[in-house]
Amino acid sequence: MIITRTPLRVSFAGGGSDLRDFYGCYGGAVLSVSIDKFIYLSMHPYFFEDGYLLKYSSSEQRDSLEQIEHNIIREVFRCYSIKGVDFNSSADIPSGTGLGSSSAFAAGLIHLCNAYNETYMSREAMAEQAAHLEIDVLGEPIGKQDQYACACGGLNFIQFNPDDTVLVEKLRLSSEGYRRLENNLLLFYTGKSRSAGSILARQKEDILSPRSIENLQRMTALAATLREELMRNNIDAMGDILHEGWMRKKELASGITDEAINTWYETARQNGAVGGKLLGAGGGGFLLFYVKEENHTRVRKALGQLRETPFRFESQGTSLIHYEVNA
Repeated sequence: MIITRTPLRVSFAGGGSDLRDFYGCYGGAVLSVSIDKFIYLSMHPYFFEDGYLLKYSSSEQRDSLEQIEHNIIREVFRCYSIKGVDFNSSADIPSGTGLGSSSAFAAGLIHLCNAYNETYMSREAMAEQAAHLEIDVLGEPIGKQDQYACACGGLNFIQFNPDDTVLVEKLRLSSEGYRRLENNLLLFYTGKSRSAGSILARQKEDILSPRSIENLQRMTALAATLREELMRNNIDAMGDILHEGWMRKKELASGITDEAINTWYETARQNGAVGGKLLGAGGGGFLLFYVKEENHTRVRKALGQLRETPFRFESQGTSLIHYEVNA
């Protein structure tokens, strides 16, 4: 039995600039952190040596690779010549909620298959392969920040260069700054899930319009500014940068927000949240707010109809947590 654990992520600034249509022309950057909410994947030999028993949100019992319906599983197994396995997936948070679950799944599965085949790959190489799989092989209209955030782990400034290279810089905050940033972030589940691909597809259609270019360039600059402010221990800069980023993100495509989300956002701001954003592509999932500690109670009370999800930062990235080879 082999088990991997891969964190989900919270993105603070720069989202959208990781789409190839944009960074291929202008470069992009995001600032994000992995959190202590995980996807767990396990695998061991199956009784039928050429078959597959797959258990995730659905179940599949297949006789051949081509019969596998789950796109990511099928293509990763193809890449690693995996057969005759019993595979299981579980997660702390539902998919489609803006925390990068599909990319965490892809990176974790690549890690799992490397371990199963007794091969080694660095976390950044796993991220690169996961991005290639989702974007180039499967043709998903997504960016490539989530694969790096989930695979590498930690608080990172991630640059996307026009030549398709990616640079991951781990940010080293003071202990006090790290604690304050972690404590001043509140996360609320809206109760809505959505398809990131459909929203991002609409965003890509208009990504090189003058207004979208202006917004994405500013959002990229906000990620760089946030990096500088955090390194100077100006943790409270997070609130205003989240707010400006959210105002600009809402202009990128239809479906990113709706009346209910806007009402929750404004309610939080009226009760002490400095700024915030809807995580992921939009349309549902989690609302993140930067709230100074003395205002936590007011915001929680004002958003009482939403489920708060406490979290902490995570620093390891995708990890092998159990490895036992059958004799």
